[in-house]
Amino acid sequence: MADIDFDYHLIDVLEQDARPVAEYDAGRELIRAVREHVKGKKFVLIGEASHGTAEFYRLRAEITQQLIVEDGFDAVAVEADWPDAYRVNRFVAGRSEDKDADAALSNFERFPTWMWRNTEVFAFITWLRNYNQETGRYKREQQAPVGSVGFYGLDLYSMTTSMQAVLAYLDKVDPEEALAARGRYGCFGQFIENPQAYGYAIASGRWDSCEQEVIAQLMQLQRKGRFYVEKDGAFAGNEYFSAQQNAELVKNAEEYYRAMFRGRPNTWNLRDQHMFETLEKLASHLEDQLKREARIVVWAHNSHLGNAAATEMGHRGEFNIGQLVTEKYRDKSLRIGFSTSRGTVTAATDWDGAAETKTVREPLAGSYEEIFSQLEKKRFFFDLTAGGEAVGLFEEERLQRAIGVIYRPETERMSHYFYACLPRQFDFMIHIDKTGALQPLPAFVHRRAGEMDETYPSGL
Repeated sequence: MADIDFDYHLIDVLEQDARPVAEYDAGRELIRAVREHVKGKKFVLIGEASHGTAEFYRLRAEITQQLIVEDGFDAVAVEADWPDAYRVNRFVAGRSEDKDADAALSNFERFPTWMWRNTEVFAFITWLRNYNQETGRYKREQQAPVGSVGFYGLDLYSMTTSMQAVLAYLDKVDPEEALAARGRYGCFGQFIENPQAYGYAIASGRWDSCEQEVIAQLMQLQRKGRFYVEKDGAFAGNEYFSAQQNAELVKNAEEYYRAMFRGRPNTWNLRDQHMFETLEKLASHLEDQLKREARIVVWAHNSHLGNAAATEMGHRGEFNIGQLVTEKYRDKSLRIGFSTSRGTVTAATDWDGAAETKTVREPLAGSYEEIFSQLEKKRFFFDLTAGGEAVGLFEEERLQRAIGVIYRPETERMSHYFYACLPRQFDFMIHIDKTGALQPLPAFVHRRAGEMDETYPSGL
């Protein structure tokens, strides 16, 4: 900011434009404002400034509940691995033997378990299961039921478990093909449980790529898809789609782990391209069932859902889901971000470390978080599509904080801040000045052996 007079003017303008988010009425003014903007929207992307803040998860769930109940949204797609989230999907659809949400979430064993095995997600999927059971989903003209509101994963870190899911599916519908699939996936040999080591072995010339084998497996599954669906009963379409997504994930993850040792832009872009393509395929699958346009809420970190082209990420050649959705769907998408200035957060100090309750440092001078902290209002949002002086004052790029699953306050500027132009990054920004740490469920606090994400060490 240029000088102290400009500071006061900026704060005065923001104070006038900031709209309150009440603490005890589920942020009704916020929800009303969001709902006014979702007419005709296919995708609503709702972010988070950390992977460990209770208020972000809670408000995101409350907004999503209203979009489902009042606006007919059909699914929630999250920054989680497909097979783990699909177990939750079966639970909320009433097609699972899991007795409660805790059991349905138990596939989330890989670090960081608290990201999805926490009290806020537990409450949301319990609500979603009850909603599906009590109301069902019907076409507008009240004809035949069109299926439950689903819960799906977009991420690609489950290469090993996705292989297992493909094999389990084929064991049920086509044992002969299951045997052939085991032969193809056997290409990974000793690295089948350790994809990062596989990538390193490829980079160092000690192992041959399995690229052709995983492509062949996906193509074979696609060739026989119609036969499997016609043969296998009422839910065959959903189960085949899930198997196909797992095979697609294996293909993309194999490429991802080969690229890991070529540097961040390669792997970041492969990951977000996969998540975007998974989102589109999910929408297409739902539309085949619904016979109309599907509407999906997406949950992920701000760094994945804000428009990367409006940030430092874009300057270094990285794109994300938010940018890809914005460029292709434009006025059929809405992007909502979160921020906080202080409080506590659930995060680890090191990769695969224990969940800790950490104190969030005071924001850096000149950052969005520091500016927001100067307002008298402490829970508020901006509609960045409305124009006006406040939006104009945000056209200059400023620092923005991003806390992933690892939080290192001692290197905060380098580890957790990047430049962004807020009005081009998001359509809405929600600021809760003081926030609390996410409460994990009693759970395993480790990742599956060998599966280290590209997000190490920052964990976004």
